Amino acid sequence: MTANDVSRAARALFRGAFSALICLLAAPALAGDDARQSLLLALNAEREAFAQVTPAVLNRATAPQVREQGEGAAAPGAADDTRATPVRMETPAQYERRYERAWLLEQEITLRGDEQFQCLREAIYHEARGEDLVGQFAVAEVILNRVDSARFPGSVCGVVHQNAHRRNACQFSYACNGRSRALTEPRARAVAGRIAQVMLSGADRPLTLGATHFHATSVRPGWSRRYERVAPYGAHIFYRPAQRTASN
Repeated sequence: MTANDVSRAARALFRGAFSALICLLAAPALAGDDARQSLLLALNAEREAFAQVTPAVLNRATAPQVREQGEGAAAPGAADDTRATPVRMETPAQYERRYERAWLLEQEITLRGDEQFQCLREAIYHEARGEDLVGQFAVAEVILNRVDSARFPGSVCGVVHQNAHRRNACQFSYACNGRSRALTEPRARAVAGRIAQVMLSGADRPLTLGATHFHATSVRPGWSRRYERVAPYGAHIFYRPAQRTASN
């Protein structure tokens, strides 16, 4: 469905509702049978208008859009507008169902007793539960990118709890800021768990292009100048190690 489809359906809905309203206002001035007939006609028009707003139209109008990969990439040290918003994908072929909340919440969790699952769910919940689904998936990608890198611990739990013994000086702030790690928000916990399930089941990582770092848009740490900016997602900006080029 296109934006025009949604617009046409909305106009039809408005016309039907408006007709019903006019007839209701005019009803006292009409004879009994005439009033009933007019109201029936108006209600039929409204029902037909509602029928045009199909589930497919509503799904297309309300579905979250995936952000363009790599938008905002900059060389280390380049000017950085931390409030830049990435371009959103519009092509259906580029849209993945994992970023649909309804689809995601339908997925069964089979890794609930797995320690790596628990650590990834915890990190997604505490680091990104205020983000949309794309932003939460991006944080999960960074964690798994670190697991794959020789520069970081080789497990999810090792990555998210790295330096957790150092107060306010660890890799992921929730692990060492002294606050409770309890996952107290049921809906956010359910989303984080299913994102962890999807990613640990071998899903690809198309959002961050190998990023191993991110920071909030409200700050600009010194290390960000040494890394290549990949993309901003929600309240975070993502970076990967700067690509070295061969020289003669």
